Amino acid sequence: MTIQHKGLATGGWSKLTLPEQLANVGSEVERTISWREKGNYLYSRKAFERALELLSLTKNSHKDETSLKEITRIYEFLVDYFDGKNLFASTDETWRNYFRGYTYFSRIKL
Repeated sequence: MTIQHKGLATGGWSKLTLPEQLANVGSEVERTISWREKGNYLYSRKAFERALELLSLTKNSHKDETSLKEITRIYEFLVDYFDGKNLFASTDETWRNYFRGYTYFSRIKL
């Protein structure tokens, strides 16, 4: 897999909060779903690979056990859904709802 987010991989990604990182992952997951719905499987696959890349960067920037468990589980479930047998019975709507919360949370000002 070719690194798509070279600027983020060199340290920019770790400056974002976890909700911001997961909201960005969610954007790539949304693109994966959208392109697949349009029948463009090449673009869908590329968006999926970018989502996995961002999750890997997220995992590298968070070392606490709780965050690592969540990030690792997201990775596992995404691979199962988009590239596996969907053993966890995920749906497009499941993923949209999951990441919607991070998108909302990362946008509000506390």
